Amino acid sequence: MNIRNYLKHFINGEWVESTGTNTIDVINPATEEVIGRISDGTIEDLNRAVAAARAAFPSFSQTSKEERIELLNRIADEYEKRKDDIVEVVMQELGSPITISEKTHYNMGLSHFRQAAKELESFEFSERRGGALIRKEPIGVSGLITPWNFPTNQTSTKLASAFAAGCTVVLKPSEETPFAAIILAEIFEAAGVPKGVFNLVNGSGEVVGNGISSHPDIDFVSFTGSGAVGQKITENAAKTIKKVALELGGKSPLVILDDFDMVKAAQIAISNVVFNTGQVCVAASRTLVPKSKHDEFVEAVKAILPNIPYGDPQDKSNIFGPLVSEKQYNRVQGYIQKGIEEGATLVSGGPGKPEGLEKGYFVKPTVFTNVTNDMTIAQEEIFGPVMSIITYEDLDEAIEIANDTIYGLAGYVVGEDREKIEKVAMSIRAGSIRVNNAPPEMSAPFGGFKQSGIGREWGSYGIEEYLEVKSIVGIPS
Repeated sequence: MNIRNYLKHFINGEWVESTGTNTIDVINPATEEVIGRISDGTIEDLNRAVAAARAAFPSFSQTSKEERIELLNRIADEYEKRKDDIVEVVMQELGSPITISEKTHYNMGLSHFRQAAKELESFEFSERRGGALIRKEPIGVSGLITPWNFPTNQTSTKLASAFAAGCTVVLKPSEETPFAAIILAEIFEAAGVPKGVFNLVNGSGEVVGNGISSHPDIDFVSFTGSGAVGQKITENAAKTIKKVALELGGKSPLVILDDFDMVKAAQIAISNVVFNTGQVCVAASRTLVPKSKHDEFVEAVKAILPNIPYGDPQDKSNIFGPLVSEKQYNRVQGYIQKGIEEGATLVSGGPGKPEGLEKGYFVKPTVFTNVTNDMTIAQEEIFGPVMSIITYEDLDEAIEIANDTIYGLAGYVVGEDREKIEKVAMSIRAGSIRVNNAPPEMSAPFGGFKQSGIGREWGSYGIEEYLEVKSIVGIPS
């Protein structure tokens, strides 16, 4: 097997050796084999990257909107040239089936650069209010810490917004899926991103991640990941009073109305919970079904599940691959066992690996019914293909159940009656609501209520996170 050894960091426009000697193995979750290694970055590596970003900030922050639009479009053009490479590494490092790697991971990464360029065309960085000039200025050096589950989407939305705002960055991608970020660095080189504007330091969260969130010369931290790490980042950032944006976990409800076709509802519910092998922060892991429609819905689920193609990510017919790691596999297995122990009824799936897939971190798509909202599987984020079916009597109860969670990242409604749909959509306390399986809107804000995070990404809202607001009063006319 061809081992990808990426043992350098990208700092100040150059690939440089790490000051440390330790490395981190990258595992293909479908085969459990080592497919590459990255440097385990040090604080010295991080300090060099921050210094480069700090030095580049004065000039890059003063570039015109038009210059940054041109830069973002050049990046997108170069990104398109690397399509095959991006699809391949996401398939290998994440275990994402090749079709999903192309249609979702590759395309979403590209879309954020194109969208940011489009948003800049009409974005206003200054305005007059009475006798004051209000200016929006780049916040400064931005530390970006990105997750393993969407190594293109989450990384690209942060980078595109930062560049659009005129910020310089230091990126620490997940050590489990770092290769996509390395390709991005190569794309930025080819696109002519000025030296020091983008810096990449690989390594662990304990060293590089903590270093970013506590670094006195980093002005803003944008993080996507778990709530526990988000809390730690906030604590670290508080020491220097730096701004933090967090996109954290979710336990999103899918509310099925009683006027909707239950077969279609089951298809939407299943496709949502198995997408990206359930490793999605906005996954609709709690399915709320009218009590009168429960049996019909469950029968539809039972009929659909056996036909879901999953297995080898290289097979274009598969839509469902392995979990990212042994740690994640064990985590999901623990939740499945917990659901059984707490008295939920197993509709399909269950503990262990699917038949014929003993190698790789594969799990069975699992559906529970007779779930109450106080059960562990209904309250904690599993981050795997596990659905909990919960019944409700009326819309008020459905809304109450939907909001009975510490999270508020997303919500879903399927139905026919517009008035009922609007009532549920307006009542769910979450940052984004999708109705009847509508596709994502790239210009709409993305982020959460409650413990799902702080701040917004995507579109103009994402750019705003990288800006400070200044008022100037009394300039002579």
